[in-house]
Amino acid sequence: MPGHGVSTTAFSPAAAALPSFEAGARQGRLRQYQLQLIERIQAARSGALAARKELGVMLGGRPCLLDLTQLGEIVIAAGVQIQGVPLAQDWYLGLAAMRGRLTGVVDLARYMGEPACAPDNHCRIITFSPRLGLNCALLVERVLGLRQLRTMQPVSLPAAPPSWAAQALRDSEGQQWLRLDLAQLAQAERFLDAGFGGLAVHKDIC
Repeated sequence: MPGHGVSTTAFSPAAAALPSFEAGARQGRLRQYQLQLIERIQAARSGALAARKELGVMLGGRPCLLDLTQLGEIVIAAGVQIQGVPLAQDWYLGLAAMRGRLTGVVDLARYMGEPACAPDNHCRIITFSPRLGLNCALLVERVLGLRQLRTMQPVSLPAAPPSWAAQALRDSEGQQWLRLDLAQLAQAERFLDAGFGGLAVHKDIC
């Protein structure tokens, strides 16, 4: 694994080994939750949900929102084998075969200047929508479910945040969320240059 990224074995099934009965029950609950979430995401995309909702995820201990139309699928990270790439930045974990395609996996928390994502049973890998034109996926600490935007209020951010993370919102419970635009992230110069020989200056850290 390049740099100080997560080990390529960190997400092997053995890393999450549990007694067979307990593991089977937990896996069943995870699959059921994932299927329900995918159904709700598909409903939101088709306009079946009256109010606009986005997917809440945890990145570096920070709650973030992702536009459903920019997402592909959500995968349990423990079942994905990631092959490290030599001489890559520590936030670029490597390549994984997902649905028969080689996909670059990025630890977005690390990219944002936060500590690297610690692998556990809550970690998920979320792929970019094909329409973004980039074979990429993000490692997140956990998926928090769908959040309704109409109940949130804008919050000011520090000066000159990166364009892909330029909006913050506060929900009715006082929790602040950072709203991410993956379409703009997919065009960011630093994001597209993951090699050590690339951009050394972190121009777009949140």
